Amino acid sequence: MSKNPLRKDKTCLNCKHVVENRFCPNCGQENIDTRKTFYHLFVHFFEDLTHYENAFWKTIINLLIKPSILTKEYLSGKRLSYLAPIRLYIFISLITFFIISFSLSKDPFVITEEKTAPKVALQELQERGSTFFGYHSTKELDSIQNSGSKDKKLSPFQYWILHKALYIIERNSNEEIIEKFKESFFHNLPKLLFVYMPIFTFLLWIFHNKKRWYYFEHGIFTLHYFSFLLLIILILFLIDKVFSWFNTYDFASFVLGLIHFIGYSWMIYYFFPAHHRFYGETRIVSFYKTILFFLFNFIILIAILLIFAFYIFINIH
Repeated sequence: MSKNPLRKDKTCLNCKHVVENRFCPNCGQENIDTRKTFYHLFVHFFEDLTHYENAFWKTIINLLIKPSILTKEYLSGKRLSYLAPIRLYIFISLITFFIISFSLSKDPFVITEEKTAPKVALQELQERGSTFFGYHSTKELDSIQNSGSKDKKLSPFQYWILHKALYIIERNSNEEIIEKFKESFFHNLPKLLFVYMPIFTFLLWIFHNKKRWYYFEHGIFTLHYFSFLLLIILILFLIDKVFSWFNTYDFASFVLGLIHFIGYSWMIYYFFPAHHRFYGETRIVSFYKTILFFLFNFIILIAILLIFAFYIFINIH
């Protein structure tokens, strides 16, 4: 309950109902003064943080070490003690992608010397004698496409792809291409997950009894599972950053390798007990369903990643 003083006016600011006590009996809004000092805002922030923290840490611990428990608790109606699945996923994904993207991006306060003209990169390319599918530059490709013989001309799609590739090569070194691809990958990864999660949920729906399980229930399972994966990735990434201070010590490298092994092993194994406990099938049935489920997901994910990589490629400048 808030410790803010009550308004002297007994009329609810939200619904105009008469408020005899602290909360409006009609809409439930607290009848407190809306004008607050900075001190009140500061105190209110930490009160909310403390309240949020209780549910937050309970949710995080259960998510990490108790596969499927959050999903079962949520669907059984026990929802006030934990973060809602969609809120949990949004929170973890925002934190994860923000920290990783910020760490991978170049320091905005460091001024680097850039190549002032594409001619420099093009000259280096020509000096190396490098070609891309037999072409040295976009200029050569355009010349052949515009005035070359019919047997040397490309289809519109082939021409567009090669022109885009040569354009990138002429203006970027190999290191810059990799760096830009990496940065764009993590920047667009939330979009990929947003597209992939409904597919993952749909496959769960296909693999299980339609009369017993609703698509919504598979969706909650998916949100918790993807939240777990992102959280492990974030934890391992932060551990890497900490251990980078001790990278000259062999023992630190050994410990980091051990942590990575445990973390990735838990990521791989986690789905098995989560699936078995949530869907209540025998271990054998759950195991074979899981293997088949991951096989289908692997094929679909490879296709999506190829499309995703192509999308990133055509957007590199």
